Amino acid sequence: MSIDVAGSCVTSRPALGSAAALFRSLGDPARLAIARRLAQGEARVTDLVAQLGLAQSTVSAHVACLRGCGLVEGRPVGRQVFYRLVRPELLELFAAAEQLLAATGEAVSLCPNYGDPTRPIAQASAVVVGGTR
Repeated sequence: MSIDVAGSCVTSRPALGSAAALFRSLGDPARLAIARRLAQGEARVTDLVAQLGLAQSTVSAHVACLRGCGLVEGRPVGRQVFYRLVRPELLELFAAAEQLLAATGEAVSLCPNYGDPTRPIAQASAVVVGGTR
């Protein structure tokens, strides 16, 4: 897959489909939290359960999804499996996402399609739009 950021628009369905699948794989808050935690180093499912406060079955399912996408792999040690990120490029993606979120302010979280639906409307109205409040 290639996404040309130099100016030409890539509209190939296979290229865009692969990119969309990558973002969907990280689009669930639990999977994103797992991937970000694994960016800090290896962890077992029990470690992730304790750190994220999710059910073991939920964490296992999300880890399986990330494994299926080729983003995470397991290293068995006895009866335990230690998971880690396979692709160091994810660290660059996370860094770029942080920069993008900082640059867009609250626009993404206020997006009517993909923003945080639990965010109170009063907070949304306080966002600077067009340079004025």
